[in-house]
Amino acid sequence: MKGDRVEIVVDTGDGVSSYEITATKAGRRVEVTTNRSVTEVVEVTRSGTPIRTARFLSARVVALVEHPAGEPSPDGSRDER
Repeated sequence: MKGDRVEIVVDTGDGVSSYEITATKAGRRVEVTTNRSVTEVVEVTRSGTPIRTARFLSARVVALVEHPAGEPSPDGSRDER
């Protein structure tokens, strides 16, 4: 759903780098897949066609946070990005 986003924090050796993948258009969603050594974050269309893909070594991923679209903010209103 438009507005879905995933934040990824990766250990670079000298510190950490932060990345964000966001569903940019209506009908798209963000999917996360973790295999043995690779964490993959993909923005896909309704039909499942991948638009953007980001791959990270699982051993280097420090944090992975999924933010569904329209999740309530602390003040009780919905986030309408």
